[in-house]
Amino acid sequence: MTQDGIVIDRECCQSCGTCAEACPGNAMELLGRQITAAELYQELCKDRAFFETSNGGVTISGGEPMIQSDFVAELLSMLQEDAIHTAIDTCGFCPSKNFDKVLPYVDLILFDLKEMDPEKHRTYTGQVNQRILDNLLVVRDFIASHNERSLWVRTPLIPEATASETNITQIGNFIAEHLSGFVDRWELCAFNNLCRDKYRRLGMNWRYEGSTLLSKDELLEWERIAKGSGVDPDIIIATGATQVQVF
Repeated sequence: MTQDGIVIDRECCQSCGTCAEACPGNAMELLGRQITAAELYQELCKDRAFFETSNGGVTISGGEPMIQSDFVAELLSMLQEDAIHTAIDTCGFCPSKNFDKVLPYVDLILFDLKEMDPEKHRTYTGQVNQRILDNLLVVRDFIASHNERSLWVRTPLIPEATASETNITQIGNFIAEHLSGFVDRWELCAFNNLCRDKYRRLGMNWRYEGSTLLSKDELLEWERIAKGSGVDPDIIIATGATQVQVF
Protein backbone atom coordinates (compact mmCIF):
# COMPACT_ATOMS: atom_id res chain seq x y z
CA MET A 1 0.00 0.00 0.00
CA THR A 2 1.30 3.45 -0.94
CA GLN A 3 -0.15 6.94 -0.73
CA ASP A 4 -1.33 6.44 -4.31
CA GLY A 5 -3.05 3.15 -3.50
CA ILE A 6 -2.09 -0.49 -3.90
CA VAL A 7 0.83 -1.12 -6.25
CA ILE A 8 2.67 -4.26 -7.32
CA ASP A 9 6.42 -4.42 -6.90
CA ARG A 10 7.31 -6.05 -10.21
CA GLU A 11 10.90 -6.48 -9.07
CA CYS A 12 9.68 -9.08 -6.56
CA CYS A 13 7.05 -10.76 -8.77
CA GLN A 14 7.85 -14.36 -9.79
CA SER A 15 4.57 -14.92 -11.66
CA CYS A 16 3.65 -17.69 -9.22
CA GLY A 17 -0.04 -16.73 -9.23
CA THR A 18 -0.51 -16.89 -5.46
CA CYS A 19 -1.79 -13.30 -5.35
CA ALA A 20 -4.44 -14.09 -7.97
CA GLU A 21 -5.59 -17.12 -5.96
CA ALA A 22 -5.80 -15.07 -2.76
CA CYS A 23 -7.55 -12.02 -4.22
CA PRO A 24 -11.14 -12.08 -2.85
CA GLY A 25 -12.54 -9.83 -5.57
CA ASN A 26 -10.82 -11.57 -8.50
CA ALA A 27 -9.17 -8.27 -9.39
CA MET A 28 -5.90 -10.11 -9.95
CA GLU A 29 -5.68 -12.58 -12.80
CA LEU A 30 -2.94 -14.97 -13.89
CA LEU A 31 -3.04 -15.33 -17.66
CA GLY A 32 -2.07 -18.72 -19.03
CA ARG A 33 -1.89 -22.22 -17.59
CA GLN A 34 0.40 -25.23 -17.56
CA ILE A 35 -0.22 -27.70 -20.37
CA THR A 36 1.55 -30.73 -21.83
CA ALA A 37 2.64 -30.98 -25.45
CA ALA A 38 0.17 -33.83 -26.00
CA GLU A 39 -2.70 -31.75 -24.59
CA LEU A 40 -1.82 -28.80 -26.78
CA TYR A 41 -1.51 -31.06 -29.82
CA GLN A 42 -5.05 -32.34 -29.26
CA GLU A 43 -6.33 -28.78 -28.94
CA LEU A 44 -4.59 -27.63 -32.12
CA CYS A 45 -5.90 -30.56 -34.13
CA LYS A 46 -9.42 -29.21 -33.61
CA ASP A 47 -8.54 -26.56 -36.21
CA ARG A 48 -7.32 -29.03 -38.82
CA ALA A 49 -10.12 -28.14 -41.25
CA PHE A 50 -9.12 -24.48 -41.05
CA PHE A 51 -5.44 -25.28 -41.69
CA GLU A 52 -6.33 -27.39 -44.73
CA THR A 53 -8.70 -24.78 -46.16
CA SER A 54 -6.26 -21.89 -45.73
CA ASN A 55 -3.06 -23.81 -46.58
CA GLY A 56 -1.86 -22.66 -43.16
CA GLY A 57 -0.66 -24.41 -40.05
CA VAL A 58 0.69 -23.83 -36.55
CA THR A 59 3.24 -21.14 -35.64
CA ILE A 60 4.93 -21.30 -32.25
CA SER A 61 5.85 -17.80 -31.10
CA GLY A 62 6.13 -16.26 -27.67
CA GLY A 63 7.78 -14.97 -25.64
CA GLU A 64 10.64 -16.99 -27.02
CA PRO A 65 9.73 -20.56 -28.06
CA MET A 66 13.34 -21.71 -28.33
CA ILE A 67 13.77 -21.34 -24.56
CA GLN A 68 11.32 -24.26 -24.26
CA SER A 69 12.94 -26.25 -27.05
CA ASP A 70 12.14 -29.70 -25.64
CA PHE A 71 8.44 -28.88 -25.39
CA VAL A 72 8.41 -27.22 -28.83
CA ALA A 73 10.24 -30.12 -30.50
CA GLU A 74 7.81 -32.63 -28.98
CA LEU A 75 4.78 -30.64 -30.08
CA LEU A 76 6.02 -29.91 -33.60
CA SER A 77 7.05 -33.53 -34.18
CA MET A 78 3.47 -34.62 -33.50
CA LEU A 79 2.06 -31.92 -35.76
CA GLN A 80 4.46 -32.68 -38.58
CA GLU A 81 3.76 -36.40 -38.32
CA ASP A 82 0.10 -35.49 -38.75
CA ALA A 83 0.93 -33.50 -41.93
CA ILE A 84 0.22 -30.11 -40.32
CA HIS A 85 2.53 -27.31 -41.50
CA THR A 86 4.79 -26.03 -38.71
CA ALA A 87 6.62 -22.74 -38.07
CA ILE A 88 8.55 -21.03 -35.31
CA ASP A 89 8.88 -17.29 -34.70
CA THR A 90 12.14 -16.69 -32.86
CA CYS A 91 14.49 -13.88 -31.84
CA GLY A 92 17.35 -16.36 -32.15
CA PHE A 93 18.80 -15.78 -28.68
CA CYS A 94 19.30 -19.25 -27.20
CA PRO A 95 21.92 -22.01 -27.17
CA SER A 96 22.48 -23.40 -30.67
CA LYS A 97 21.70 -26.89 -29.37
CA ASN A 98 18.10 -25.75 -28.95
CA PHE A 99 17.87 -25.21 -32.70
CA ASP A 100 19.33 -28.67 -33.26
CA LYS A 101 16.36 -30.08 -31.34
CA VAL A 102 13.64 -28.07 -33.05
CA LEU A 103 14.70 -27.54 -36.68
CA PRO A 104 14.02 -31.14 -37.83
CA TYR A 105 10.31 -30.55 -37.14
CA VAL A 106 9.93 -27.07 -38.65
CA ASP A 107 8.77 -26.21 -42.16
CA LEU A 108 9.14 -22.42 -41.82
CA ILE A 109 11.51 -20.37 -39.65
CA LEU A 110 10.62 -16.73 -38.92
CA PHE A 111 13.85 -15.23 -37.60
CA ASP A 112 14.07 -11.72 -36.13
CA LEU A 113 17.13 -9.69 -37.10
CA LYS A 114 16.71 -6.37 -35.35
CA GLU A 115 20.03 -4.52 -35.12
CA MET A 116 23.47 -5.21 -36.58
CA ASP A 117 25.55 -2.96 -34.32
CA PRO A 118 26.35 -5.12 -31.25
CA GLU A 119 26.46 -2.26 -28.74
CA LYS A 120 23.22 -0.74 -29.99
CA HIS A 121 21.73 -4.21 -29.79
CA ARG A 122 22.85 -4.40 -26.16
CA THR A 123 21.31 -0.99 -25.48
CA TYR A 124 17.93 -1.93 -26.94
CA THR A 125 17.68 -5.57 -25.83
CA GLY A 126 20.18 -6.08 -23.00
CA GLN A 127 22.38 -8.45 -25.01
CA VAL A 128 24.85 -8.22 -27.89
CA ASN A 129 23.79 -9.94 -31.10
CA GLN A 130 26.65 -12.41 -31.75
CA ARG A 131 24.70 -15.45 -30.56
CA ILE A 132 21.76 -14.42 -32.72
CA LEU A 133 23.92 -14.07 -35.84
CA ASP A 134 25.62 -17.40 -35.10
CA ASN A 135 22.26 -19.13 -34.74
CA LEU A 136 21.03 -17.62 -37.99
CA LEU A 137 23.97 -19.31 -39.68
CA VAL A 138 23.06 -22.55 -37.89
CA VAL A 139 19.62 -22.26 -39.48
CA ARG A 140 21.23 -21.57 -42.87
CA ASP A 141 23.44 -24.64 -42.63
CA PHE A 142 20.49 -26.81 -41.62
CA ILE A 143 18.49 -25.60 -44.61
CA ALA A 144 21.47 -26.29 -46.88
CA SER A 145 21.34 -29.96 -45.92
CA HIS A 146 17.57 -30.39 -45.73
CA ASN A 147 15.05 -29.78 -48.48
CA GLU A 148 11.66 -28.12 -48.17
CA ARG A 149 12.56 -25.68 -45.38
CA SER A 150 11.85 -21.97 -45.67
CA LEU A 151 13.51 -19.01 -43.88
CA TRP A 152 12.02 -15.55 -43.44
CA VAL A 153 14.07 -12.78 -41.84
CA ARG A 154 12.00 -10.15 -40.05
CA THR A 155 13.15 -6.66 -39.04
CA PRO A 156 10.94 -4.41 -36.90
CA LEU A 157 11.12 -0.73 -37.85
CA ILE A 158 11.34 0.86 -34.40
CA PRO A 159 11.61 4.68 -34.42
CA GLU A 160 14.96 6.07 -33.27
CA ALA A 161 16.25 2.51 -32.89
CA THR A 162 16.23 -0.15 -35.61
CA ALA A 163 14.67 2.21 -38.15
CA SER A 164 17.88 3.76 -39.41
CA GLU A 165 19.30 3.72 -42.91
CA THR A 166 22.61 2.41 -41.58
CA ASN A 167 21.00 -0.52 -39.78
CA ILE A 168 18.72 -1.56 -42.64
CA THR A 169 21.62 -1.36 -45.07
CA GLN A 170 23.87 -3.43 -42.79
CA ILE A 171 21.21 -6.11 -42.35
CA GLY A 172 20.82 -6.25 -46.12
CA ASN A 173 24.60 -6.55 -46.49
CA PHE A 174 24.65 -9.45 -44.00
CA ILE A 175 21.85 -11.29 -45.82
CA ALA A 176 23.54 -10.76 -49.18
CA GLU A 177 26.93 -11.96 -47.91
CA HIS A 178 25.96 -14.87 -45.68
CA LEU A 179 22.42 -15.93 -46.57
CA SER A 180 22.09 -15.45 -50.32
CA GLY A 181 19.76 -18.08 -51.74
CA PHE A 182 18.59 -19.19 -48.30
CA VAL A 183 16.18 -16.38 -47.36
CA ASP A 184 12.82 -16.58 -49.09
CA ARG A 185 11.55 -13.35 -47.57
CA TRP A 186 12.97 -10.31 -45.77
CA GLU A 187 10.06 -8.68 -44.03
CA LEU A 188 10.23 -5.09 -42.81
CA CYS A 189 7.64 -4.94 -40.03
CA ALA A 190 6.13 -1.50 -39.48
CA PHE A 191 6.22 -0.19 -35.92
CA ASN A 192 2.97 -0.82 -34.05
CA ASN A 193 1.73 0.41 -30.69
CA LEU A 194 -0.66 -2.40 -29.76
CA CYS A 195 1.38 -3.18 -26.65
CA ARG A 196 0.64 0.15 -24.93
CA ASP A 197 -2.19 -1.26 -22.84
CA LYS A 198 0.00 -4.15 -21.66
CA TYR A 199 2.58 -1.71 -20.34
CA ARG A 200 -0.14 0.27 -18.60
CA ARG A 201 -1.60 -2.84 -16.97
CA LEU A 202 1.88 -3.76 -15.73
CA GLY A 203 2.44 -0.27 -14.37
CA MET A 204 5.44 0.19 -16.64
CA ASN A 205 6.55 3.18 -18.67
CA TRP A 206 6.97 2.55 -22.40
CA ARG A 207 9.63 4.47 -24.24
CA TYR A 208 7.52 4.66 -27.40
CA GLU A 209 4.24 5.68 -25.77
CA GLY A 210 4.04 8.82 -27.90
CA SER A 211 5.38 7.37 -31.15
CA THR A 212 2.99 7.27 -34.08
CA LEU A 213 2.57 4.66 -36.79
CA LEU A 214 4.58 5.06 -39.97
CA SER A 215 2.89 6.64 -42.94
CA LYS A 216 2.49 4.52 -46.06
CA ASP A 217 5.12 6.66 -47.82
CA GLU A 218 7.57 6.19 -44.93
CA LEU A 219 7.11 2.41 -45.03
CA LEU A 220 7.70 2.38 -48.78
CA GLU A 221 10.85 4.46 -48.28
CA TRP A 222 12.26 1.85 -45.88
CA GLU A 223 11.45 -0.79 -48.47
CA ARG A 224 13.36 1.25 -51.07
CA ILE A 225 16.39 1.52 -48.77
CA ALA A 226 16.35 -2.24 -48.15
CA LYS A 227 16.19 -2.98 -51.86
CA GLY A 228 19.32 -0.90 -52.35
CA SER A 229 21.33 -2.85 -49.77
CA GLY A 230 22.57 -5.58 -52.07
CA VAL A 231 19.99 -8.31 -51.45
CA ASP A 232 17.68 -9.78 -54.04
CA PRO A 233 14.94 -7.09 -54.14
CA ASP A 234 12.30 -9.71 -54.91
CA ILE A 235 12.53 -11.15 -51.38
CA ILE A 236 11.79 -7.82 -49.65
CA ILE A 237 8.33 -6.94 -48.42
CA ALA A 238 7.15 -4.19 -46.07
CA THR A 239 4.19 -5.13 -43.89
CA GLY A 240 2.10 -3.74 -41.06
CA ALA A 241 -0.45 -1.07 -40.28
CA THR A 242 0.26 2.51 -41.34
CA GLN A 243 -1.33 5.85 -40.47
CA VAL A 244 -4.80 6.40 -41.83
CA GLN A 245 -4.77 9.47 -44.04
CA VAL A 246 -7.74 11.79 -43.63
CA PHE A 247 -8.73 13.95 -46.58
